[in-house]
Amino acid sequence: MKNETPTQQMWKRMLSVLLALLVLGFGVSGVSLLNIMILNGNKYATLAAEQQLSTTTIDATRGTIYDCNGIELAKSATVWTVYITPKDIENDDEARLIADGLAEILELNADDVYAQTQKNTAYEKVKKKVENDVADQVRTFISDNDLGSIIGLDKANKRYYPNGSLASTVLGFVGDDNQGLSGIEYQYESLLKGVPGKMVSSKNARGSDMPFNYETMVEAQQGSSVTLTIDSFVQYCAEKHLEEAIEINRATNRGCAIVMNVNTGAILAMATEPDFDPNDPFTVTSEYTLDLLEQYKKQPVDSEESSEDQQEDNRDDNTTAYEKAYNEALNEQWRNKAISDVYDPGSVFKTVTGSSAIDEGVVNEQSTFGCPGYIVIAGTRYHCHHRAGHGHQNLFNIFENSCNPAFIEIGQRLGVTRFYKYFKAFGLTQKTGIDLPGEANSIYYTDENMGPVELASESFGQTFQITPIQMITAVCAIANGGNLVTPHVLKEVTDIEGNITRTEEVSVVRQVISKQTSELMCKMLRSVVENGSGKNAYVAGYRMGGKTGTSQKISESTEGAMKYVASFCGFAPADHPEYAIIVMVDEPHGGNTYGSAVAAPVASAIMKEILPYLGVEAVYTQDEYANINTTVPTVEGTSVESARQAISAAGLSSRVVGDGDKVIAQNPIGGSTAPTNGTIVLYTEQDYQPEKVTVPDLTNMGVSGVSTTAASAGVNVEIVGVVSGSSGAISYYQDVAAGTEVDRGSVIKVNFRYSDSVE
Repeated sequence: MKNETPTQQMWKRMLSVLLALLVLGFGVSGVSLLNIMILNGNKYATLAAEQQLSTTTIDATRGTIYDCNGIELAKSATVWTVYITPKDIENDDEARLIADGLAEILELNADDVYAQTQKNTAYEKVKKKVENDVADQVRTFISDNDLGSIIGLDKANKRYYPNGSLASTVLGFVGDDNQGLSGIEYQYESLLKGVPGKMVSSKNARGSDMPFNYETMVEAQQGSSVTLTIDSFVQYCAEKHLEEAIEINRATNRGCAIVMNVNTGAILAMATEPDFDPNDPFTVTSEYTLDLLEQYKKQPVDSEESSEDQQEDNRDDNTTAYEKAYNEALNEQWRNKAISDVYDPGSVFKTVTGSSAIDEGVVNEQSTFGCPGYIVIAGTRYHCHHRAGHGHQNLFNIFENSCNPAFIEIGQRLGVTRFYKYFKAFGLTQKTGIDLPGEANSIYYTDENMGPVELASESFGQTFQITPIQMITAVCAIANGGNLVTPHVLKEVTDIEGNITRTEEVSVVRQVISKQTSELMCKMLRSVVENGSGKNAYVAGYRMGGKTGTSQKISESTEGAMKYVASFCGFAPADHPEYAIIVMVDEPHGGNTYGSAVAAPVASAIMKEILPYLGVEAVYTQDEYANINTTVPTVEGTSVESARQAISAAGLSSRVVGDGDKVIAQNPIGGSTAPTNGTIVLYTEQDYQPEKVTVPDLTNMGVSGVSTTAASAGVNVEIVGVVSGSSGAISYYQDVAAGTEVDRGSVIKVNFRYSDSVE
């Protein structure tokens, strides 16, 4: 039998193989260690840290937005995010306790919160943006039930808009993550948002704290604050009167108004109505739009012959249509109509045509024009709004009369090349560059595709579309000596310490027309307001200049249902322009569609309030001075005789109620305004009861008729839009409805306008 004991040679082989395996094993391990520790050490260290460390983001406080006077328009405040750690919930009873308790405090559905407790996670947000008072209730619930390891609160920020809807389409709003979604909030996101911080702490595999402590914090950096050129009072006036005009004229496609410094391009007000509340941006606010949306809910389901499944499908379709329409309505209300919607400017654009022609020397003050009521260009007949024609006119007359044939003739004299040169020079072929998102591009004919017919239509503001901000920017150039300036809403930027880090400078794009042309245009546009189609834009003491416009929305109209845009663009004082205004009312349906009757009175009402506030000095004529409102003297506590004398000295009359010898109360109150020759009611007994009178219908009358009717009824009237002694103006609106009971002596505001049908 053969001996199988390993030989010495076999032992050597075995040792060699074993040694090779050991060398190979240690070599592979060494290479792996080299790879992990040296070559990719940072990578694996990061992965380990991610497993062992928990990072919590700390929201940065968003910068504040101020108006030009330091009034807060948008600010941030501390709120809380309530969260739970479902993995640490011990049993179903504890889950139910948490679900029911948090649901009651946070006004949530208990079943939804319970569903969150059943997840195998370490962090579940229950509700975000919880106010401090509610957060305190959550803390009490945690303490009372010893739930500190399961329920927590993270600090966060919420955006507030203290003035509600004021300047909402300019400011915009933020999303759930505090990021700017529109307006200034979006435009200056990089400045406002700040830099988030973070908290890094050690955690085990379950997400709980490690036995040893490790925690480090990187503080969040607050965003910069921005100050706007917007003036809250000017903005308020613009929104108030625009909203009133939308209601009076039953406008179905909103309206807008802009107030702008003619020399610097600073925007003092930019209003769109109806607007929205940026504190609640996802709620439609327009009653008109809400009424339209209801039709999607009321669409009938198919007849009884349809199956139940088919009827249910139809209901779902109706719901989907409603949701789609609602979302479209939201997007519409967020749109800043002043910069994002284009329109045919109509006769307001005649300011550009006239300026261009004067600057080129094709017309001057001695030029004359004949208007038989129409003009024919290349076989196309264009009618004047005054079908009988204006006859013989000079340059001032054609502006006052807003005569289409005359401006078509001026356009033909200019010719395509020169007309387009000025159209472009006035900035109407490109965006203005205003520092707001969503500015639209204009739509127009270039000189290459413009023929005599297109030139004729464009000469009086039709067949092309621009934005309101482009139109007012062009008019500012006409008024300020010829300089096209870039409009802007940013005034300055400040850091958290209040240091100014950026100031917006005036940007002059180019000289468009000469100073002499500008001065002549200011004279003519003043004449338009004093003697022509712009009479409804008149403001006593302030020498307004401007032009009305009425354009047809041909592409959106149907036979027998033409849609219109009514507008006015002007400035004051006309002899030394400082502030420009544009008012545009889209699709008015109040019985009058002309810019002279719809938009010009709005401009007048806004400028009447803001010009004194802005420090523009009033220069009254003798007639104007005799009819301006009077400040009511304060006579409470004085003798009846002294009160009568003080009231008489103020140009007012008095009515004494009671037998006392001292004035206990008065109406209107001291310090308010009342019309010249108005009556102040004086009460002289302690237990007086104010006399009540019924407000009469003061519409559809001349000035004298309104004054007489009001006096007979025992109320005072503030006449808006014309001088009290003017003839031809008719009242169309009163701020207190007829039939309302008021205290005797109350002041009723009555709006007047000249009803001439002028485009």
